[in-house]
Amino acid sequence: MSERLQQIVSGPDEDISLAEAALLIAGHGYPDLNVAAYLSRIEELAYMLRLRIDEDDSIPERISALNQFLFGELGFAAASDDYYDPRNSFLNEVLERRTGIPITLSVIYMELGRKVGLPLQGVSFPGHFLVKCVVPEGAVVLDPYSGGISLGLPDLQKRLREVQGGEVSRAIVAELLVSASNKEIIVRLLRNLKAIYLREHKLDKALPIMNWIIATLPEQTAELRDRGMIYQELECPRAALTDFETYLQLSPGSDDAGDIRTRIIELRKEVARLN
Repeated sequence: MSERLQQIVSGPDEDISLAEAALLIAGHGYPDLNVAAYLSRIEELAYMLRLRIDEDDSIPERISALNQFLFGELGFAAASDDYYDPRNSFLNEVLERRTGIPITLSVIYMELGRKVGLPLQGVSFPGHFLVKCVVPEGAVVLDPYSGGISLGLPDLQKRLREVQGGEVSRAIVAELLVSASNKEIIVRLLRNLKAIYLREHKLDKALPIMNWIIATLPEQTAELRDRGMIYQELECPRAALTDFETYLQLSPGSDDAGDIRTRIIELRKEVARLN
């Protein structure tokens, strides 16, 4: 993790710039990435958007202007052809190619919307990431991956039913619309990258991403377990042993505790042979 990204995730959540954090994460794939240049590009887009909004425009009018600008004029769209292309998780590539996955399109959507007076918040909804805008009557739920469309209760129930099955009550949907913190959004972006690299069995690329997740939200003990498994597969027994032992100390009652104890016994024998 770069010193600047470490500084960002270590500070107050409300001070985090999602765009800057996402671009610093993109530096994993592009070591020479000019973060400042892309932040300036986002500011330019925000300036262009402000020209299309009147000072007395309502929240629905501002949302409509944002949708028309981002998805109509600029042509940002869902990455439907190759969803698991790592470029869809790198904000610089999303800005260049104008295509991305739900989380990266949502980051751009929120960054631009907030700069024109929209109180947008991220939502880690099952299926894929959404955005909500708080209004006096409650909240408007929006899907940047589908062109910023507004989702009503029946839409959300249908989506949730497709993911987990069964009947979905209004109360269950409401519980899942809680706002995600900026750090949680960063971790969701990192987990997407982790999943992409593991899917391609690129363990060397997945490992630093997992380190960043643990540095951002150290209480996520499952990440320690996952990293231990990667270390074990990469034949780094000492590192794997440390992660597994720490995982069991923090989560002694986990469902996979038996399997992890078995792995620890095997790794201790292996480490002893290496000494």
